Amino acid sequence: MNAEDAGAAKVWRATLDALADQQLGRRLRTLDSPQGATVRAEGRTLANFSSNDYLGLAAHPALAEAAARAARDHGFGSGASRLVCGSLAPHAGLEERIAAFKGTTAALTFACGYTAALGVIPALAGRGDAVILDKRAHASLVDGARLSGAVLRVFQHNNVAQLRSHLRWARRTLPRGQVLVVTESVFSMDGDRAPLADLVLAKEEHGATLLVDEAHALGVVGPGGRGLAAELGLADRIDVQMGTLGKAVGAAGGYVCGSRTLVELLVNRARSFIFSTAPPAPVVAAAQAGLELLASEEGDRRRNRLWRNIARLTAVVPGAPALPESAIVPWILGREPAALDQAAALETAGFLAPAIRFPSVARGAARIRFTVSAVHTTAQIGALGAAIAKATPQSESVV
Repeated sequence: MNAEDAGAAKVWRATLDALADQQLGRRLRTLDSPQGATVRAEGRTLANFSSNDYLGLAAHPALAEAAARAARDHGFGSGASRLVCGSLAPHAGLEERIAAFKGTTAALTFACGYTAALGVIPALAGRGDAVILDKRAHASLVDGARLSGAVLRVFQHNNVAQLRSHLRWARRTLPRGQVLVVTESVFSMDGDRAPLADLVLAKEEHGATLLVDEAHALGVVGPGGRGLAAELGLADRIDVQMGTLGKAVGAAGGYVCGSRTLVELLVNRARSFIFSTAPPAPVVAAAQAGLELLASEEGDRRRNRLWRNIARLTAVVPGAPALPESAIVPWILGREPAALDQAAALETAGFLAPAIRFPSVARGAARIRFTVSAVHTTAQIGALGAAIAKATPQSESVV
């Protein structure tokens, strides 16, 4: 029997057909070029307004050279998990660099930001505890909270009053439990910022622990790109900071940083760390090179160019905030067909900016999620603005 005719395959095909009927089907797109302001995709050169490579470091020679040196010195594969025999000198060096960069005592790295979230949240909360999560927090944070087995409560996006209500409930209902509040500092789909100062006050008043994911703030926001916690002077009042090395840093991997006790606990309890083969030394070395660039004069120059480009992009996207808060600028179109139509029209015009749909965003909030980098040109942003102005949404906008 042909595998496609087997019972399970028929069920899978029915699931895929149902997604297609809802305009929620997805497919992989192969790039034939490095990440950059332009990419080569399926035979076409497109201006890329979809990447999280905010400072344009993914193809920077310094990262490639660091990776090549590490491959010569340490090989490629790490051979085992960190706790068995795979913990190499580059891993320790990167963690020291992250801790110094973020102003914490210690740090621990993971294969990616997703596995960091899946490791840290269940390590800090479990049955008898509570996790209180912003409604628009990234899927990895939601999945980590569900995996923990803790009681999960969600507060409306950036609604500190509702968070306080949940904190009071947790203290009444679970008087002996740990309470973990989880948020992003810059939200991945909307590009807005969390009210961190208010969140810190709320968690301190109720004896809770605060975890902040700086994935989209690192490299973009704060002095030297150290993130929103550093910009607001709150780093020493946030218990757990996590993030990714695969966006503005230009490499790959995730990290968690905070106290040395926190890191020691994660080494012993974070299952996605304990049971994963350690990241290859060349990847780790590239991440360290990217962090060094973030903190350098070149990093400052790129960050300044990035913020100029953010202002230019914000000026041409319908419904964009007057005062941009990040390099993420959504064009909210509402229904899935409208977002797909506009993404196709933009691609025809020479721009890569895919439609973002459920479950990445709520139903009825489909959008084009534009991102801009330090290496985009004024001409590219102007041309994108002209293409957006020419577009006519096929359904009512919710902006």
